[in-house]
Amino acid sequence: MTTIVQAAYIVSALLFIMALAGLSKHETAKTGNAYGVTGMGLAIVATIYLALKGADAEGALGIPAAVGLIVLAMAIGAVIGIWRAKRVEMTQMPELIAILHSLVGAAAVLVGYNSFLTEKGLRDVNSALELTGSLATIHSVEVFLGVFIGAVTLTGSVVAFLKLSTRISSKPLTLPQRHKMNLAALLISAGLMVWFVSSGNVVPLLIMTVISLLLGWHLVASIGGGDMPVVISMLNSYSGWAAAAAGFMLNNDLLIVVGALVGSSGAILSYIMCRAMGRSFISVIAGGFGGAPVSTEEKDYGEFRETNAADVAELLKDASSVVITPGYGMAVAQAQYPVADLTARLRKRGINVRFGIHPVAGRLPGHMNVLLAEAKVPYDIVLEMDEINDDLPNTDVVLVIGANDTVNPSAEDDPSSPIAGMPVIQVWKAKEVIIFKRSMAPGYAGVQNPLFFKPNSAMLFGDAKERVEDILKHL
Repeated sequence: MTTIVQAAYIVSALLFIMALAGLSKHETAKTGNAYGVTGMGLAIVATIYLALKGADAEGALGIPAAVGLIVLAMAIGAVIGIWRAKRVEMTQMPELIAILHSLVGAAAVLVGYNSFLTEKGLRDVNSALELTGSLATIHSVEVFLGVFIGAVTLTGSVVAFLKLSTRISSKPLTLPQRHKMNLAALLISAGLMVWFVSSGNVVPLLIMTVISLLLGWHLVASIGGGDMPVVISMLNSYSGWAAAAAGFMLNNDLLIVVGALVGSSGAILSYIMCRAMGRSFISVIAGGFGGAPVSTEEKDYGEFRETNAADVAELLKDASSVVITPGYGMAVAQAQYPVADLTARLRKRGINVRFGIHPVAGRLPGHMNVLLAEAKVPYDIVLEMDEINDDLPNTDVVLVIGANDTVNPSAEDDPSSPIAGMPVIQVWKAKEVIIFKRSMAPGYAGVQNPLFFKPNSAMLFGDAKERVEDILKHL
């Protein structure tokens, strides 16, 4: 039966790899998701069997008690999961993912301490599992690294959740000598690992846990709101490595494989996003190291021009080319459905309509793509930033719906801006720019946008969904 379980684990691992391959393209995403669900179901059944087999060993918990604990744990998890799934809005998905990453980190920490206590004989149910010599050293390193990665992931994810849900400020925390503090935490942790491995004492493990919890909090707190999509991807990678570390401690091959898949894919995605944002990958994961200096000077950009739905409708009627650049505001207003209707109406009139999607539009990679696909917007007119920027000088009208930092010319014009160097969609090069916003407040990065005050820009205030519906009525 153990051989059958191992075979089930191999099949599950293959299904997970097929899931990642499927999720890489929108045409195969649904099939990829099905592969992932099937693989996870198979893995859970196989793991429960192994747990019950271990519970039936001499001196162990016993099958009835093990079944009761497993059912209780799964019931609690299912109730919480279903409750959150029913309540969560699409706009809250990034912070939900962040808090779920924190649970992976917490699990790695708990597994690490449990593995340490078991190895020390405090809860040893099988003397054959006792480790000696180099195996004991390797196990101690696994425990230490697993707890370290898990603790960093735990607090880092909690801070990301608090920032994304606006419970704390999105502005970066800039403590004096913060990079030296991070380096000191790593060096002290390395010294504590030597102490822990050589002595087997729990004290260095406890001290390191506190340091790594603080390090995770400080690393993410030091990163500004404009870089939070990269942080979510990075934490996804951390959670994968935490899971892999737990797999080593539990001697579970499938957990090692899955953790490595998640960790490596998250790291690759973070690197791709950093390149798209003009950021250094090392600088972001090091807590904003080398970020642009922030200017505190209040600048006078002049007066903005306000418009209304009727005038925008007339502008669109006379246009031959229209580009729509969505952002988080569209997600908040759930405006993707009227936007899809507007797109269909304009295309029926023979107007060339396309979408320009910034790599970090919204609060999560692919956030806008998912919303537009949900509203049945044809995917062949949804273009990436690099594909649309060259066409903007020949575009009649750009509709900026809920986007802010991703269309901010300060990224190119102001070296002192917190988003300096970040590639943006150059909407200001179009003939007319209509900006849908609730107010003149700055975006998530806390930076004022000079686009609002340019002579070819006009502000359309109010709820994005209502304003688009008003434009449809006038059309």
